[in-house]
Amino acid sequence: MATTEETQAIMESLPPAMLEKATAAADWVIILPVAIALVCGALLLMLRNSRGTQAVFAALSVIAILVCEVDLFIRVLETGPQAMTMGNWLPPFGISFTVDMIGVLFAIGASFVTLVVIIYFQAEIVAREVRNGFYSLIMLLLAGVTGAFMTGDLFNLYVWFEVMLIASFGLLIIGGRKMQLDAAIKYGFLNFLATTFFLIGLGYLYGMLGTLNMADISLTAPNAPVGPITAVAALFLLAFGMKAAAFPVNAWLPASYHTPDPAISALFGGLLTKVGAYALLRTLLLLLPGSREVLDPVITGIAVFTLILAPLGALAQTNLRRAVGFLVIGGIGAVFAGLAVPSLRGVAGGTFYAFHSMLTMTALYLVAGLVERMTQATDTRFMGGVYQFNSPVSIMFILLVFAAAGLPPFLGFWPKLLIVEAGLGMQDWLIVSAVLINSLLTSIAGTRLWAHIFWRSGREGDEAEVFNDRLRPLTVIENRASLTAAVSLVAVIMVLGLWPNLIFESVRIAASDLLQPERYVSATGLEVTP
Repeated sequence: MATTEETQAIMESLPPAMLEKATAAADWVIILPVAIALVCGALLLMLRNSRGTQAVFAALSVIAILVCEVDLFIRVLETGPQAMTMGNWLPPFGISFTVDMIGVLFAIGASFVTLVVIIYFQAEIVAREVRNGFYSLIMLLLAGVTGAFMTGDLFNLYVWFEVMLIASFGLLIIGGRKMQLDAAIKYGFLNFLATTFFLIGLGYLYGMLGTLNMADISLTAPNAPVGPITAVAALFLLAFGMKAAAFPVNAWLPASYHTPDPAISALFGGLLTKVGAYALLRTLLLLLPGSREVLDPVITGIAVFTLILAPLGALAQTNLRRAVGFLVIGGIGAVFAGLAVPSLRGVAGGTFYAFHSMLTMTALYLVAGLVERMTQATDTRFMGGVYQFNSPVSIMFILLVFAAAGLPPFLGFWPKLLIVEAGLGMQDWLIVSAVLINSLLTSIAGTRLWAHIFWRSGREGDEAEVFNDRLRPLTVIENRASLTAAVSLVAVIMVLGLWPNLIFESVRIAASDLLQPERYVSATGLEVTP
């Protein structure tokens, strides 16, 4: 127990500004997105018997979160990272929320796709799911994702991972189908295993450094022994690689993401793996850059195998949403590729691709859900004839395939261009080749799906040239809610692909702050070592 003299010495060592004044009112915006999501999630649970009220309240809550995040984005763009320390205790004593460009950019993407999914879900509402807390779980998931993007403390990152896991597990089994329960076992076990590895790494890291504040770690980790700190980084690489569904720990994703309702699949595909990718970028670049250099051959190998094997997996699938799941995995390979060539362009490219994948994979799952409704099937062998039946859905699907493959001028082209340029600059021909092969294989896998579902007149086999009589038109509510939501998201993706300047500037700032953390550290009030 500290003596009075020791306590006085600690207090005198803190900057007077932190001791004399309360947290500025504007800084409370940093915590508001998480607070709104948690409070609204609790209120929605109380309103679970009122279906219409829940949907409107959830949508308004997400819009309020988006407004806060846009305000934070503007502030970060103009003045740099923003920080708020709970209880007005300076790091490393207090728990900080520290918002930099990569965190706020991903948080905006997460909130936007959540809003789109809430609108889309109005056409596939099951009363039992709503009564069982669907909207509350959506808000809890958003709170976990947003908290992970904005926290400045590694243990809090672990806490937000657990919040995400609880919410996603609930959403996965909320339908109660046997297939969902089977998927939940695989999903839950492997993700619990990943968080266990993360927690073990946290324990070792705290034992070595005596801190889990991210800014403080970036200052103290370079002085730690190389061997032990690299072992911790390897644990983080394994844990976050599992969360991101990178090769070879990716089997859980295609085994689970296709089992719930399409709206939930879209939310999972857009958000969950990106939090793992974000954690990898944060820990291996900002916190433990020396260990990243030691682990570089492993990171390169993961990137190459994930980029090449994932679209091959999509080629082998006949279930539409399982195939989309493999395309999600392929995108994680692109993030690893950016991590493997850690120049400003490479990191910016990996960050850009994660943001693009957040939007594009959500949209691809939403369009896949529309296809399943029209064809009344989940197997591509029993689909066909959709192009002449509903050309807007057909056009959206092929546009999203081109975006996922990274073909110009679609949104996915720009991050892959940055990664290829970084690879050429570092003469990393393996990464460059893998990125280009991934684009080719993703194009083949996506166009194969499009040919089977849309171009072919009927079902596989002798009826391939006979019009598919199982097709049904979208209902009025499906057109108003689901189709409108999907079209809106695809339109945003197209606009950002044609005018990507704001995203380019954002990811450039994000990459710069990851590689040179002085601004991030200064925002928390810690002294930056030259």
